[in-house]
Amino acid sequence: MVVKMIFDGYGMEKYYQSHMESTAYFSRLVNYIVPQQNENETKLGLYPHTDKSFLTILHQNDVNGLEIQTKNGEWVDVDLSSFSNFLVMAGEGIMGWSNNRIDACDHRVTINSKEKRLSIGLFSYVKGIIKVPEEFVDEEHPLMYKPLDHIGLVHFFGSPEGHKQHRTLKAYSGL
Repeated sequence: MVVKMIFDGYGMEKYYQSHMESTAYFSRLVNYIVPQQNENETKLGLYPHTDKSFLTILHQNDVNGLEIQTKNGEWVDVDLSSFSNFLVMAGEGIMGWSNNRIDACDHRVTINSKEKRLSIGLFSYVKGIIKVPEEFVDEEHPLMYKPLDHIGLVHFFGSPEGHKQHRTLKAYSGL
């Protein structure tokens, strides 16, 4: 439903069906280890990063710790402690598809609790090539990325060169 809203909102309805037919999903349960620490000490549970997915949907137990970085560089807490709360985040896949109109969300996890933190993520990926629609390219928005193999982006991120990059997409497919 979220993908449909995005495609419709940008006037890209004609691409929606083929996108959905080429989408694969990966789910991951993350069990954050409660660190041996002082009560007032905060530890980084997951380093700052962007997801390589097209979109990510996150849910967690009642132990917070997810932080999102604002455009001005400030880290803000995300309260997902209610069991009915989910968070949808843009990944580098949709950033490439949208020619940077949708930015991938920088986020991290901090642990400052004695309680176990659990989260589950549903990550969507394009099985094949992501190409910027011509409607996203104009004088104000020059083409930023060559067509990219989405799974290739994930593999590149796992390589020594890709792992050095904060924004893997630009290094992998940027013009």
